[in-house]
Amino acid sequence: MLKVAFHPIYKHPLPQGHRFPMEKYELLPEQLLHEGTCSLDNFFEPNKPNDKYLLAVHEPEYYYDLVNITLDQRAARKIGFPLSEVLVEREVIIADGTMKASMFALKHGIAMNIAGGTHHAYTNRGEAFCLLNDQAIGARYLQNKDLVAKVLIVDLDVHQGNGTAEIFKNDDSVFTFSMHGKSNYPFKKELSDLDIALENNTDNEAYLKILKETLPKLIDEQRPDFIYYLCGVDVIASDKLGKLGMTIEGCKDRDRYVLQTCKDLGIPVMCSMGGGYSPDIKTIVDAHANTFRLAQEIFF
Repeated sequence: MLKVAFHPIYKHPLPQGHRFPMEKYELLPEQLLHEGTCSLDNFFEPNKPNDKYLLAVHEPEYYYDLVNITLDQRAARKIGFPLSEVLVEREVIIADGTMKASMFALKHGIAMNIAGGTHHAYTNRGEAFCLLNDQAIGARYLQNKDLVAKVLIVDLDVHQGNGTAEIFKNDDSVFTFSMHGKSNYPFKKELSDLDIALENNTDNEAYLKILKETLPKLIDEQRPDFIYYLCGVDVIASDKLGKLGMTIEGCKDRDRYVLQTCKDLGIPVMCSMGGGYSPDIKTIVDAHANTFRLAQEIFF
């Protein structure tokens, strides 16, 4: 059975006019239930994990400044959200959702988190709506439990996974692959193990050609026990924070290729949703819902 992490705190409201579309975290599970892609049995509710799992990735001074809301103003501004206890609790619970979904993926082949994909969070700081790096926390969680040895992070959000790259820069046990917009945020990029920077307006055909030439070779070379897939839908041409030229169908084809590859090779995959900022919320929800539709179609 497909297991999906969701908690009501994911819907935590932001001040009116904030550009981050929090409503998708409410509308996406509603859509999945309405259309029958998921039932209530598919969802599980994460909670607050033991701090030690978060401290396996993030520096104590930074983490406890977050928890105690004592982060200095300059560091807080980089995050982009108004810092609050509820917001920090939300990020902690998202991380738990990814850890627990990782365990379900080992059992069922795939699992999802309605939220997550917080790849701009570094070991010692947050930025761009990301406080804690959920997939990095998940990867270290599985490794520290001796459940996996080699992890591949496939980050196909339109923005480079700079925080993830920094966290694992000296760690050969986690290979970081980011395929992103060349001229998009972050404007000073970190070095992933493999970065592919795409030109503005890259369309479906060009994007998928590069992905299909890259992913199989990467898996063959790295031989991962587990894959984290960051499946942001901000690659779509209408996205306000992206600069690529893909359609919803192209984005769906991307997801199909990644998930089918994992299924065919027998590699467990855990998916975090990442970004999506199109002006029409229906576009965002439909594009994200496609990933869940494909997970059910391919794995179950």
